[in-house]
Amino acid sequence: EELARIASLLNEDPEEHAGSFRTLANIASSENVTIKKLALATQLAVYKDVIPGYRIRPIAEVDMTEKVSKEVRRLRAFEQALVGSYQGYIKHLAMLAKSGKDNTSEVSTSLATLAISCVSALLLAVPHFNFRGELLKILVNKLSNMRIDDDFVKCRETLETLFHNDDDGTPSLDAVALLTRMMKARGWRFDETVLNTFLHLRLLSEFSSKGSQNHIDKPSHQDGLRGKKLKAKREFRTKKQRKLEKERKGIEKEFKEADAVVSHEERDRMQAETLKLVFVTYFRILKARIPQLMGAVLEGLAKYAHLINQDFFGDLLEALKELIAHSEASDDAEENEEITSTRNSSRESLLCIITAFALLEGQDEHKAAATLSLDLNFFITHLYRTLYPLALNPDLELNAKSLHLPDPNSPSTIPSTANNRVNIQTTTVLLLRSLSSVLLPPLAVRAVPPLRVAAFSKQLLTSSLHLPEKSCLAMLGLMNRVTKTHGQKIAGMWNTEERRGDGVFDPLRGEVEGSNPFACTVWEGEILQSHYCPGVREAMKSLEKNIMDVR
Repeated sequence: EELARIASLLNEDPEEHAGSFRTLANIASSENVTIKKLALATQLAVYKDVIPGYRIRPIAEVDMTEKVSKEVRRLRAFEQALVGSYQGYIKHLAMLAKSGKDNTSEVSTSLATLAISCVSALLLAVPHFNFRGELLKILVNKLSNMRIDDDFVKCRETLETLFHNDDDGTPSLDAVALLTRMMKARGWRFDETVLNTFLHLRLLSEFSSKGSQNHIDKPSHQDGLRGKKLKAKREFRTKKQRKLEKERKGIEKEFKEADAVVSHEERDRMQAETLKLVFVTYFRILKARIPQLMGAVLEGLAKYAHLINQDFFGDLLEALKELIAHSEASDDAEENEEITSTRNSSRESLLCIITAFALLEGQDEHKAAATLSLDLNFFITHLYRTLYPLALNPDLELNAKSLHLPDPNSPSTIPSTANNRVNIQTTTVLLLRSLSSVLLPPLAVRAVPPLRVAAFSKQLLTSSLHLPEKSCLAMLGLMNRVTKTHGQKIAGMWNTEERRGDGVFDPLRGEVEGSNPFACTVWEGEILQSHYCPGVREAMKSLEKNIMDVR
């Protein structure tokens, strides 16, 4: 009852009862655990209600000596009392969260959980207010622990929500700076889900097509037609009044445009700094080759590749090539049991290919054609070489969230689905993204060589015979798009009378150029038309119809 009374007084008139903040803090210092928890929750509710929508700066000595009105003096006293008590509250929460990490008793653990919940609620409710850095330090300190529990997940989800809702850019910059500092200090020994929080950042690309830096969106006028007032609602004004009103509106418009330009520039600067920290972290992990973080780094690079400076493209491609070569070597060498148990090389290779093509696709078309000369044949050859092994992968349609029991007869060194480095997309989705980049690039789709289209088409149709139903449907959907775009280049493969190649087709040849695809015919279509799934049969008929239309 006392807590409720104090909270109601603070909500009714916080300036009049500013001393009640100290009373709540004293109650929260009680030895009784239940009273302590109630007091902490009450303080949280009170601070969320009374904290203003601006940051309170400390009063300088010059301002203290100035003569001010009674209202200003009263407001200053309230603000300083609020800041002081709020700082004490955050220090108390930090102490409780840290004690829960060091102490395993049930009381300390429950208090630590409550403290982290309060910190998360404050950070999401008032991210603009003082001591945001202290709140972030509490969450980042918890995320530095390798032990994943409910508090760890709560901290991670809080940061993801903060990144997603941040329009200003400053809170995200502060959080990323603390996270990157923690990652480096820990020697890159942390859970990969912490690195995946960077995927929720709202960086420069998100705002590029959603707003303008030189005009303000006009408010909608629902009480008139096209912004004009109806005759019945117009007020009579003299010529002088209309002139003054016009000048006032012009000045307001100039102020709004100036504020908008400043806010856009400040936001872009903050997000550029954030992006710089993210890329530095990604490149350091890529250089160090931390096995458990490779997938998360590659996913982040694939998402933000269009924002990478072109000067770094060469170095990044070389690093991706080395990573693919390293994964191939680890697959061939049976002694690298530790590496293969923590890494899924097929998924990482696909992510490398996606990242390499995203570097090119993310650039403007005229810039890419004029200034970029990226040799991606290494990635194309590797993708071609891995089509058959991927088609025989039993976990092709599973991700980390799929319910899947491990094979009891399989060796323990084979990575399970729960250890997938990417938590969202299945291997099938990654494969389709890679193939789309190779066969249907958005920049120069007509420039894809006929030999490459023919070789991949033959291998994909053969692989479709071994794929599960959903993957087979997705693969034939891709092949339908390929035949619509490149039908004339590969139509001869469907007719033995129009073969353009001499010799024998070699499906196991590691290079696209040496496989001689035009010496073969597509016989897989006859088998796929007898598939048990009606969708597969219809997709194959549609594919052959595209070929017939071209011929």
